[in-house]
Amino acid sequence: MSPSRSLMLLLLGSNFTLGSSLLVYQDKSFYTFTPENNFIGFVQNTSVKCKGTTIPLADMSLCPPEQRLCKLVTNLQNLEKTHRATAANIKTLEQLMGLPKPTTLDAKSLIETARLTSQEKAELQTKEEKLNIEINQERNNLKKQVPRLVASELKSPCEDEIEVNIPFGIHFTTIYEANIVENKEIEVTQYLSVRNSSGVDIYADTAYFYYRSATQYINPVYFNPWVVNKYIERPHGILRKAISKKTVSMNMAEVEDMGGNMIGEAPIASYENSREYKVEKLSLPSSGVPVDVQILSWKSTLRCELRAYPYENTSAYRMCTFTPKHQIDSNTWKIKNSGVILNERAIGEYKEDKYTLYTKVEKDIQIERKQIVKKERETGIFGGTVRKKDGFSLEISNKSDKNKTITLVERIPTSSTEEIKSKLLSIKFEKSENKVNYTLLKEGKIEIKVNLAANESKKVNILFEISYDKDLNVRY
Repeated sequence: MSPSRSLMLLLLGSNFTLGSSLLVYQDKSFYTFTPENNFIGFVQNTSVKCKGTTIPLADMSLCPPEQRLCKLVTNLQNLEKTHRATAANIKTLEQLMGLPKPTTLDAKSLIETARLTSQEKAELQTKEEKLNIEINQERNNLKKQVPRLVASELKSPCEDEIEVNIPFGIHFTTIYEANIVENKEIEVTQYLSVRNSSGVDIYADTAYFYYRSATQYINPVYFNPWVVNKYIERPHGILRKAISKKTVSMNMAEVEDMGGNMIGEAPIASYENSREYKVEKLSLPSSGVPVDVQILSWKSTLRCELRAYPYENTSAYRMCTFTPKHQIDSNTWKIKNSGVILNERAIGEYKEDKYTLYTKVEKDIQIERKQIVKKERETGIFGGTVRKKDGFSLEISNKSDKNKTITLVERIPTSSTEEIKSKLLSIKFEKSENKVNYTLLKEGKIEIKVNLAANESKKVNILFEISYDKDLNVRY
């Protein structure tokens, strides 16, 4: 056994031996190891099996002093003991100070005794206050690590491996970091973050993590023929019973949380399958502190652009699209640009076979959207048809010292009925003869590309027309 492995086992306690394994699901975990004594941990609602037989657990009267968690609990108990003794001493002093004063003592002796007694009381009260603070700190620290403060042990010893069913306290999630290089390449690093607060200090030679529940409730569906019957009209007033249909329900809720602290050798992680991971040499004490293990690192080509939806929000942002080489399980990212942090909690999403990252808000681009109103919207009646012209303007300003190109996504009204028609009339730059680069898509969607030089502003006017029967009342 290597010196680092020996140190790690010593820190976790002598209850753990080699050959242990850990299976972590979204709803529970299974820890298998060969114990050296009956101590299990500070567990709650936990079951233990030895050779397939459930072994009952009992509360321990004396927690093994070599165990890490036992040391923490014993330290809290000693602090509480000292606090009780200090409180008792304060009470005793108060009783002494309340006793009748002897008449034979001279005044100087009485004053000196009162002074010493008051000084001792003040020191004890200061000590009591410090102990209160320390005890609260230790209690809060233990709450993050164990579900209760009483240790559990096996009622009967097991000389073989035991399987501990841990219903809660071990959670994991995936963390993604992206380093963008010149907006052309992205390097993705995936981490597995595990937190243990189950009350069981764990060392696993092999640990598997599954993004699925160990318990799945499935209602079976059976085939029913689809029968065509001759329709027979029934008399009115007869109630017809609704035919109930069985449905399939699956408890596939995924809880993402952070995970435990690492002691000893560095764990070795691998990507086994989509949403399945393997970690070797995992040291996971029940500390409530996350352990982050690198799983994957890969590169992909990248395409980035500035984009804004002014009709919804006038803020411009940078979005980058790439093709993932592996399944992405979490849509929260830490984004860097050539090593400089852009966003600690960026959002990403799948779009068809691509993945899009929304990296940062572009503060250098300012957009102002205004309604164009001419004579309360230009309206004319031709025959029985009303034709109403309307529109809006977009003023885009580049406050940076670099040239920038932005894609604006806008819209004009669209109709779902033949009685109302809508069409685009024009998209033009104000005070410029240059043509606007735009594309009119389905459902009135318009994509406009605008090139801006450093410290340049441009204004785009968009006009459309709505026509409908004069007897209709139209709103948009």
